[in-house]
Amino acid sequence: MDVLGFFGAILIGVVLGLTGGGGSILTVPILVYILAINPVLATAYSLFVVGSTALVGAVRNIQKGLVDFKTAIVFSIPTCITVYLTRRYLVPNIPDQLFSIGDFYLTKNVAIMLFFALIMMLAAFIMITRKKDDIGNANNFYYKYPLIVFEGILVGILTGVVGAGGGFLIIPALVILVKLPMKKAVATSLLIIAVNSLIGFLGDVQNLEINWLFLISFTLCAISGIFIGMYLSNFIDGKKLKKGFGWFVLIMAFYIIFKEVTQ
Repeated sequence: MDVLGFFGAILIGVVLGLTGGGGSILTVPILVYILAINPVLATAYSLFVVGSTALVGAVRNIQKGLVDFKTAIVFSIPTCITVYLTRRYLVPNIPDQLFSIGDFYLTKNVAIMLFFALIMMLAAFIMITRKKDDIGNANNFYYKYPLIVFEGILVGILTGVVGAGGGFLIIPALVILVKLPMKKAVATSLLIIAVNSLIGFLGDVQNLEINWLFLISFTLCAISGIFIGMYLSNFIDGKKLKKGFGWFVLIMAFYIIFKEVTQ
């Protein structure tokens, strides 16, 4: 199972390298269902894995001059504050048992996985239905600050609860609210994801016992997968693959719901 789990880590990186995003949505299911890690700890580990892999991509994009730093700072401030507070105070204080209906007990772990499945459905819907990627005007930047702050808070809460980077929410926000061209939006989102995920993880270091050897090994496998994916992207159409991956994520979401409700 450990070998299968680390193969899954490489797969996460490969998908990220091929499609430019979405692979991180697999991190929590792999940690929970293959490596049998508690969902709360799995979301914490996911923040570190997602943050580290996104940071690798962000550094490459900075070297290419694709990152808009002003946008990253404006968006990251509310996101980082919210994700840290969520991991530091909200998640640890969620009751272990929320409520029961007959023989069904909604526990904290089940609730997190069901919420994660809903986020997977949203991400899958965006990947499947998005038809036009190259939108936005490179010469027409403007900032709708109240909406950016609201979106940043929303992304921070989602990232903090489920341990996913939230790129599927960040990229549309950067395109619609800031009018960034798609390439810059994708590149800038990686920096935002890296910063808010790693800061969110800091909130967990104070609450959870971290197996650093496992976490760093798993993360290195995911990072190696990114380079494999970037190489394969020279031969495979990432846009077509993203739609197929969206259907896979949707099926995984239904599987998680079925498994959590029937266990």
